[in-house]
Amino acid sequence: MTPSQIDRFCASLPAATRTVQWEGVIVFKVGGRMFCLIAPPDRTMARICFKCPEEHYEALSRSDGFRPAPYLARAKWVALDDPGILTPAETKAYIRRAHAVIAAALPKRKRAELGL
Repeated sequence: MTPSQIDRFCASLPAATRTVQWEGVIVFKVGGRMFCLIAPPDRTMARICFKCPEEHYEALSRSDGFRPAPYLARAKWVALDDPGILTPAETKAYIRRAHAVIAAALPKRKRAELGL
């Protein structure tokens, strides 16, 4: 998937909000908490970063094409320099899971407010 396709997909997830922070980085949040970042092509950081379930972090961060996300690795985020190495279905599954992990960690009241 291209970054613009990933952008549209993230925006389609329930209660997802989109902001631009850190000099052009697109940040997707649910309930005010980040679940996916898309960097502009001129940045030296990874193209996309996303939260992953704690139990999958070690294996995923060592998989080909993935690495621990700079500054966010301690929170179990991974970075992907080339999203094109994954199929669209794989990319969507990882991002959907990132959204679900963050949404599940929100307080019950906040989830109810957001319809999650």
